[in-house]
Amino acid sequence: MPIWLKRGKAVEERAEADRQVRSTVEGILADIEKRGDAAVRDLSQKFDKWERPDFRLSQKEIDDCIAQLTDQDLDDIAFAQTQVRNFAQKQKDTMLELSVETLPGVTLGHKHVPINAVGCYVPGGKYPLLASAHMSVLTAKVAGCPRVITCAPPFHGKPAPAIVAAQAMAGADEIYVLGGIQAIGAMAIGTQSISPVDMLVGPGNAFVAEAKRQLYGRVGIDLFAGPTETLVIADETVDGELCATDLLGQAEHGPTSPAILLTNSEKLARDTMAEIERILAILPTADMARKSWADFGEVIVCESYEEMLAEADRIASEHVQVMTDRDLWFRDNMTNFGALFLGPRTNVAFGDKVIGTNHTLPTMKAARYTGGLWVGKFLKTCTWQTVTTDEASARIGAYGSRLSMLEGFVGHAEQANIRVRRYGGRNVPYGTAAAPTAEAAKE
Repeated sequence: MPIWLKRGKAVEERAEADRQVRSTVEGILADIEKRGDAAVRDLSQKFDKWERPDFRLSQKEIDDCIAQLTDQDLDDIAFAQTQVRNFAQKQKDTMLELSVETLPGVTLGHKHVPINAVGCYVPGGKYPLLASAHMSVLTAKVAGCPRVITCAPPFHGKPAPAIVAAQAMAGADEIYVLGGIQAIGAMAIGTQSISPVDMLVGPGNAFVAEAKRQLYGRVGIDLFAGPTETLVIADETVDGELCATDLLGQAEHGPTSPAILLTNSEKLARDTMAEIERILAILPTADMARKSWADFGEVIVCESYEEMLAEADRIASEHVQVMTDRDLWFRDNMTNFGALFLGPRTNVAFGDKVIGTNHTLPTMKAARYTGGLWVGKFLKTCTWQTVTTDEASARIGAYGSRLSMLEGFVGHAEQANIRVRRYGGRNVPYGTAAAPTAEAAKE
């Protein structure tokens, strides 16, 4: 049975915080619906101390932001975007369109249709998370979406140059300096100055995630991507310093980011906890990471690898770093995770920033039913059909007639019957089921 050497906040405390978030978001979205740009401007001033007549950046403002970066900065962004673009394209290449004759004269198929308008949220209040621009904007463009707009909050009272550069280099069609619930609401609901989108994507804090949840149905969303989560699965093939570094590297995201160690070694568990305290004394972002670790950090010791596997699937974490003597065994047997980082040579930060896989991943146990953002999320797989012969239309029509009448749908049956009459030359009385033919009886 698993033993907890450290637990995070109780479920009840988290639930109360969630209720408060839901109420706040509901009120703000209603205000945006009612007042549009005026509400967005008031909210931006209130939460970000940021106000301007038009939140969309001009081309000159975009160019000015790019000019503030060094050549090395721009080269590094371009390198990361090349990795993301290449992987997204390879994923898209696996999505084949289909056309197949299922019966003589009956052809069925599907095609992949890009979503027309996508809104991408790029977090940036605490840190300028430019990588989120690669993951959302660029992937949508690889999918072929015609209109991709993007919002990021101001950073230290102005547009974050690195985020703006990444948004522009990724191919964003409209760039807005706007954060939080007001950004999500403006993109989904629309205002006098921002045309609404069909889909929202991108990670964010608890308020952003809740806004997406409440707007789902009105628009599509990628997934519930709330505060970052990380799970480190480790045995004694690695040491406490490595585990502590990987846990704190994600805990620094924010004060509500769960960081969990899952191990079969109590020695490694205690060494990791000691290393966390040592690193927190020297980590420049320790204020954020310390609170996250104190409130949401957990250390779980299991008796076996099988028990570790079961616990990992129960936790269903966004990021899962595996450092054991059987990393590929975990890959082949785990079922609930956002993304796997296998072996000590890779880590979550590689995925967050540069390696090419998408970093917008399911949180809050959503990994039980969905994977992360990828090029396929921006494509609608839509079916089509055509019937090319009279014989096929009459044959399918007769079956459709009888099945419709079996359900009591006379109007449906008549859609089939009129084709049996016209293309099959049979006299089917109105509102009755088409009788089977001798040929059909042999099928």
